[in-house]
Parts: sequence; structure tokens; C-alpha cells
Amino acid sequence: MSSAVIQLIVLAGIALFLVLRLRNVLGTRDGFEGNSRVNNNDTPSEGTYRRDFEVIEGGVDRDIADHVDVGSPAGKALASMKSAEPDFGVTDFLNGARGAYEMILMAFENGDRDILRQYLTDDVYGGFVGVLNAREKEGLRVEAKFIGVRELKLVDASFDRMSGEGEVTIKFVGELTSVVRDKSGEITEGNPDEIKRQKDIWTFARIMGSSDPNWQLVATGE
Repeated sequence: MSSAVIQLIVLAGIALFLVLRLRNVLGTRDGFEGNSRVNNNDTPSEGTYRRDFEVIEGGVDRDIADHVDVGSPAGKALASMKSAEPDFGVTDFLNGARGAYEMILMAFENGDRDILRQYLTDDVYGGFVGVLNAREKEGLRVEAKFIGVRELKLVDASFDRMSGEGEVTIKFVGELTSVVRDKSGEITEGNPDEIKRQKDIWTFARIMGSSDPNWQLVATGE
């Protein structure tokens, strides 16, 4: 027998020995295993299997759970809204609301009625324009610069199954600089170098599943 064949047999024997040792140390696994469990009865209970099945098949909608309790009235309303409009995403909506807050707030500060008209209901628009009219009547002008949204939190939601209208209420804490100037250009209020925080609670509404993708501001508060 040649030395090459003898070396091959020796190497094969060593490999077989290592495989057997690894099996003794690591054991064997058949198929996929999730979290290991210790059960004194060796066989998991039927309830255990059922819970695992529910987590795998259904699970929690993180798009809702990341913002509100899924079992709360607001959480259930958001789930109904997503059922009425499968493409609706809570996180996506909040990202859009962040931009809408800046746009509407700055449109109000700058007296841009065209933008306000697009995104406000008649009642809210009337309130905003009333303030703008009073400001202009006194000859006052606002200069503002938006810094950013410091806080954004979903505080409530509701869904009307009859009309299909969904409402989402959000708390905003915005940061901006703002001054008010009189007819002569003198500052009567504010400091251009001072960042102030503004807290608002706004409610947006829309008919879920409608062809119009725009939400409208239906209520404001502090």
C-alpha cells in the first residue's frame, strides 16, 4: 500500500473522529428552531403552540404600536383607517404632517391666504383669516423663520364608519424666530435672534379611500 493511500486513510479517520466529537458537544437540529424553551414535561403545551402561531401569523402592527397602544380607542381607529385604505401608513402620515405643520404655520405668519385656503376647512380658515385681517388693519407685519419641529406626538385618532372620515390629532412643538413690525418698520414684539417654542394641537381629517389624497386641518388648540 502506498504512503499516499495510508495518509488518506489516516486523514479520513481524523475527520470522522472530529465529526463525532462535534455531534456530542453541539447535538443535532432538525429544521428551524425559534427561542429555546425549558419544559419539565418535555412536550410544549397546546397553549404554547397557539401563542407562537399567533405571533408568527398575525403579530402586532408596529406602524400603529410605535405611536399608540393598539388596544386603545385611537389604536383601533387607526386600524380601521388602514382597513379602509390599505395604503395608509401612520408613520408616513406623521412625516407628512410634520411638513404640513411648517407650511401652514409659515403661511399664517406670512399672511399667505392661498396656501391656507387649500389645507384648512372653512371654520379654521375663517379663524386664521380673522387674525390676519386684524393684523393688517393695525398696519402690523410679521417676519418669521421656521427652525424645526422639536416634538411631534400622535395624541388621538377616530374613525367614522358611516362617513369613512378619519381624524388624527397631533401635538406639535415648533421652534421659530418671529418679530412683529409696525408701519414704520419698528419691532413692537419679539426678537429676531431669539428662538421661541410654539405648542399646537392640530386635528387633521380626510375621507379614507377617497381619490383626494389631501388631509385638511379641521381643529386647532394648545
